[in-house]
Amino acid sequence: MLKDGIYVSYGNNPKEMIQEILSSIKVEQYIKKNAVIGIKPNLVVAKPASSGATTSPELVEGVIVYLQSKGLRNIVILEGSWIGDRTARAFNICGFTELSRQYGVPLIDLQKDKYSTLSVDGMKINICQAVQKLDYLINMPVLKGHCQTRITCALKNLKGCIPNSEKRRFHTMGLHKPIAYLNKAIKTDLIIVDGLMGDLDFEEGGNPVQMDRIIVGSDPVLIDSYVADLLGYSLEEIPYIKIAERIGVGRCLTSKDQISELHQEYNTERIPRTRAVERLAGHIKDRDACSACYGSLIHALARLDEQGLLTRLGTRVYVGQGYRGMDSMGIGVGTCTRGFEINVPGCPPTAKDIIDVIQQTLDK
Repeated sequence: MLKDGIYVSYGNNPKEMIQEILSSIKVEQYIKKNAVIGIKPNLVVAKPASSGATTSPELVEGVIVYLQSKGLRNIVILEGSWIGDRTARAFNICGFTELSRQYGVPLIDLQKDKYSTLSVDGMKINICQAVQKLDYLINMPVLKGHCQTRITCALKNLKGCIPNSEKRRFHTMGLHKPIAYLNKAIKTDLIIVDGLMGDLDFEEGGNPVQMDRIIVGSDPVLIDSYVADLLGYSLEEIPYIKIAERIGVGRCLTSKDQISELHQEYNTERIPRTRAVERLAGHIKDRDACSACYGSLIHALARLDEQGLLTRLGTRVYVGQGYRGMDSMGIGVGTCTRGFEINVPGCPPTAKDIIDVIQQTLDK
């Protein structure tokens, strides 16, 4: 189905976007009629999706509506928020309590669930029992940064499937190795990444960057290797991705031909900027840029800032449809600025694409 590929759809109507993709791949053909289907969102804290921290309830609603329309009704939503918050509170504030009531989908608080121990290549991991009882797991992470592991997406989102005591132990083990091994213990069947609004660099939200996209696949290593590039990181900077590949969880992205993109031309009005995003935006000259391209540029500038290179830029970076057909000096980002002296191709390019071109320019 999606073993070696990824679907990316751009827009701001998550319910319609996911139903289009699920219909295209006919996901129902891969699920037994009486299967227990688990949806695992990212509700790490009790904050709405607009904060950049949690999975959009509208996106989850789209999945539920589609599955129920195909006669698949044995669906549950499972999550265990981080140690500093209560899952029940997150369910309520993030809109999932209402979702549960409206569609008759039970909510399972994994912070209160029993657990049992599984052994994975010699590593013992405590995993919540409700997760082990599933027949089909839909992993629905948020595309966002993380203060310790740089990104959090498909692989790390399964950390919500272990008890709080095990979460603490993962941190003492350095996170990367246990995250990789956890994904060998728990098989993910489908991944739907909420890339609509993700935080710039912090799992708890607060500096949301509008990216207006969802990403769908079945291989968490493939998904996360793509997301790393999208946010401007090399795989060497996120060790758990390569560890997961080495132990057979999945395979990293090797070609952009593995990515199928829908509605790349979509453009929406951007949300008000936070202080951190506003500072980065000061280096941008924007004329009608789509959110997908603009979001990639914000992430690229954040990575350059971390490396101490942003102050060396000496010029603004140009982005947007308003530059189509224009020849100009300077650095242009995306297909619309192909007439600029220096251009980062792509519609939209990833943050890593942008970083590579700017670094080459600074090195001259």
